Amino acid sequence: MSIPFKKYFFNALLTSKIELKMVLSQIMHLLYAIWNFITDHRIFEINRILMTTTRADGSLYIKIENHIATLTFGHPSSNSFPSVLLDRLAKAFDSLSINTNVHIIVLQSEGDRAFCAGASFDELIAIQTEAEGQQFFAGFANVINAMRRCTKLSIGRIQGKAVGGGVGLAAACDYCFATEAAAIKLSELTIGIGPFVIEPAVSRKIGVAAFGELAIDATQWKNAYWAKEKGLYARVFESITELDKEVLLLAERLANYNNDATNELKKTLWQKTAHWETLLSERAAISGALVLSENTKKALAKFKK
Repeated sequence: MSIPFKKYFFNALLTSKIELKMVLSQIMHLLYAIWNFITDHRIFEINRILMTTTRADGSLYIKIENHIATLTFGHPSSNSFPSVLLDRLAKAFDSLSINTNVHIIVLQSEGDRAFCAGASFDELIAIQTEAEGQQFFAGFANVINAMRRCTKLSIGRIQGKAVGGGVGLAAACDYCFATEAAAIKLSELTIGIGPFVIEPAVSRKIGVAAFGELAIDATQWKNAYWAKEKGLYARVFESITELDKEVLLLAERLANYNNDATNELKKTLWQKTAHWETLLSERAAISGALVLSENTKKALAKFKK
C-alpha cells in the first residue's frame, strides 16, 4: 500500500469515526431529552394531584387517555365545593356522557388528605333568601343527577376524609376504592340543616339504617372499614400508592370491555331513579329554607372569618 493511499485511508477512517461519534452523541442527547420529558410529565401529573389548588373558585381538570376520563377537582378549603365548581363538575359529567372516546370515568380530588369537605361554608353563610338557599343546595343535586344520568360507569378514588356532600359524591360513583384514611361523616344536623339532597344517593348505596346512623350521630366519624362494610367502598387500601394502582387497573379493564355492555350495566344500576330530577330539587328547597332559621344562623356565625 502506497504512502499517499495509507494517508487517505487513515484520514477517511478518522473522519468516519468522528462522524459516528457525532451521530451517537446526537442520539444520546435526543434520548436524554425524551427521558426528561417523560419524567417531567409524570412528576407534573403527580404534583398536580398531590398539591391543592389556591384558586378561590377551585379547580377542575379533565384528562382523557386510553378511553379513561380522569376528573380531578380541588379547592384550598379541604376540597370543598363553591357553586361555580359544582356547576363545572355537573357539566363535565354531561359532556363526558356523550363523548364516544370515553368509556370509563375516574373521579378524584387533589392532595393527600381530605377527599371532599362538602359545600362551601363561605357561600352557605352568605345566603340571604330561600331562593338563594335552594339554588345553593341545588348544586350538589345537579352533580348527583349528572352522575346518575351519565352513560359511563364511574370509579371514585377516595384518598381521604369525606364530609357531607363529599359522602354524597362517593355514593354517586358506581364503584369506590378508598384508603384507610377515608373516614366519613354527615355533620349537617350540627349546623341546623340536614343531608337531605344527598340522602337518596347515600341510602341507595348503604341503606336507610346506615344513613340514619350517620345523619343522627352527626359529630362522629365512621372509619373506612365501616364504610366498606356498609357498601360505600368496594375495597380499602393502606396507602395512596396501592389505591392508585388498583384504580388504574380496574379503569383499564373496564375501558377495554364492550362499551355497549358497560353502558347497559350503568342503566341497570340506576334504574328507578328518574324521579330524582324532581326529588333532589325538592330536597334542595328544604335545605334552602332551613339555612335561614335562627338556629342555623347562630351555628354558622361561629364559622365566620
